[in-house]
Amino acid sequence: MAVSDVTKMSWKLQDMVAHSGNVSSLVLGKSSSRLLATGGEDCRVNIWAVNKPNCIMSLTGHTSPVECVQFSSSEEHVVAGSESGSLRVWDLEAAKILRTLMGHKANVCSLDFHPFGEYIASGSVDTNIKLWDVRRKGCVFRYKGHTQAVCCLAFSPDGKWLASASDDSTIKLWDLTAGKMITEFTAHTSAVRVVQFHPNEYLLASGSADRTVKLWDLEKFKIIGSSEGETGPVRCVLFSPDGSCLYSGAEDTLRVYGWEPDRCFDVVHVGWGKVADFAICNSQMIGVSCSQKNVSSYVVDLSRVKTSGSVMQGLIQDDELLAAPISKGPTLRRNYERPTTSCSRQTMKQHLEAERRSPEGERRSPSSDDEHDDKESNAEITNPDDYKEIFQPHSAILRTPPKRSEPFPAPFDEECYPVKPCPAAEIITPAPDKLKAPKASSTPVLRVEPTVVASSPGRPISVPTQSVKTSIKADEEALAQIRKGHETMCVMLTSRHKNLDTVRTVWVSGDIKTSLDSAVSINDLSIVVDILNIVNLKPSLWKLDTCNTILPQIEELLQSKYESYVQTGYMSLKIILKRFWPLISETLTALPSVGVDITREERHQKCKACYKQLKNLSNVVKNRAEQVGRHGSTFKELQLLMAPLDY
Repeated sequence: MAVSDVTKMSWKLQDMVAHSGNVSSLVLGKSSSRLLATGGEDCRVNIWAVNKPNCIMSLTGHTSPVECVQFSSSEEHVVAGSESGSLRVWDLEAAKILRTLMGHKANVCSLDFHPFGEYIASGSVDTNIKLWDVRRKGCVFRYKGHTQAVCCLAFSPDGKWLASASDDSTIKLWDLTAGKMITEFTAHTSAVRVVQFHPNEYLLASGSADRTVKLWDLEKFKIIGSSEGETGPVRCVLFSPDGSCLYSGAEDTLRVYGWEPDRCFDVVHVGWGKVADFAICNSQMIGVSCSQKNVSSYVVDLSRVKTSGSVMQGLIQDDELLAAPISKGPTLRRNYERPTTSCSRQTMKQHLEAERRSPEGERRSPSSDDEHDDKESNAEITNPDDYKEIFQPHSAILRTPPKRSEPFPAPFDEECYPVKPCPAAEIITPAPDKLKAPKASSTPVLRVEPTVVASSPGRPISVPTQSVKTSIKADEEALAQIRKGHETMCVMLTSRHKNLDTVRTVWVSGDIKTSLDSAVSINDLSIVVDILNIVNLKPSLWKLDTCNTILPQIEELLQSKYESYVQTGYMSLKIILKRFWPLISETLTALPSVGVDITREERHQKCKACYKQLKNLSNVVKNRAEQVGRHGSTFKELQLLMAPLDY
């Protein structure tokens, strides 16, 4: 049996403690797929080599938690944005701070390097996008238009456009030369988490919390494809290096999509949880995720993932998968025109050195505050050997990690047994010229082999009945042992299941308001959280009556000690503010109508009740916004959204 048939398709590569505080952001270098940057609530940025246990370099200087990090295309620079709104750029080869950039009024939540290296785009909870010139240490342009936090930024391969994705469910495309918005895409129904340009063609992919991946034609500015079937919010998207398919990462799953027509080629179950980023190298996908202080990395063997034909939907002829489409000359869609000469890796350094020597550079010298910030920033090399190997190559031409890194070896699949079929007994006669033992041992040797049934994935193995009974008995004993000491938890889960069944009975009738009233009357926040997690996926289910029922529950959720409860309350409150605040404000400030309008009076009473509850919530949000860390960032964003309540 071939080795590829008995090795795992996906596996965990490494677990490590990355920071002294919770990990708040992480990103892989897309050039080598072998470098990882992590940002934490300990205000540090740590640089790692994938699958190595020790940190290569620890970058300090930020005074508030690091919210996002990004590598340059050459992986020689890294930029980090903080909760305070500042950016810091480090030169990894020189192991020193390169620039400190200030200007955002709230935490920075998205970053991207221009493909030619000398500009950085940043997006913030303050809804602004800023374009920075790293050479001149300043903001050269500000783009305004989003109404909520900017979650993701991406430059086009030719460097002329910038795509931005936001919590306001929109994607905007900006022309960097003209300094204005080209178009806006509004088909998503929830926050857009990620956008990615096709490496060659005028295509853009987006992934959203509405559990869909969408593809946009950048010539006609219209949607050309939309996925269905994602099991959770889409967290990452990435085109294959040749642009033939699109990879989508959600919780514990990887999907492979094609377009025109829409189809899903394959679904791979990976245990990476809430994947934060992934990259491709040597027919392997490296994915990373974090939980509290820990970072985990995973590998998917892409050579065993279907990237053509049609597995999940249609396009099967004569019971055989269709072959990958054959390229017939140039594509019908326009391709990016890249400059004939690209910036070398030393361009930014040369500009910076020339700037320091020139009189013009002296006039642009940083202020004393900025100089102090740079002095406070430091790059601590914690692993000199890996640092020299990766960031200080002996030759300018050869760079490590090399672009053709060795793939990570795949472990054997525990469910497979790579045993060559053979008889139970085999007679082996040693060759005369190889025989070294005395003549008496020249008698043929009888070697008895154990009976092993060769198997392949997905094919049942024949097991003796007695073994099955023994195995079942052992499993029952193991489960009984596990249950010991967990009786209370079992009772709680049983009760929760019963309560959810009660709510579901009402839900099936189609009365959402009564379902929520039923969930609230049970007086169990866990039931409310379960129901809200469903309702939040479809904002159109929300009504003013629903708001009045849920707002008191949201107040309890936001003050809960459980992070999942806080996040659910945060999402529900965002939806209410986005959908109903304009109506509440307009209704309460409108002049009294002439005559009796019962419908208007009822709406006025509901809006008045909502306003009162929102005012109470604003005090809770204001107090919690002073916290440091991930929750502090969440409440600061809510505080900005609730600012109109004070007017």
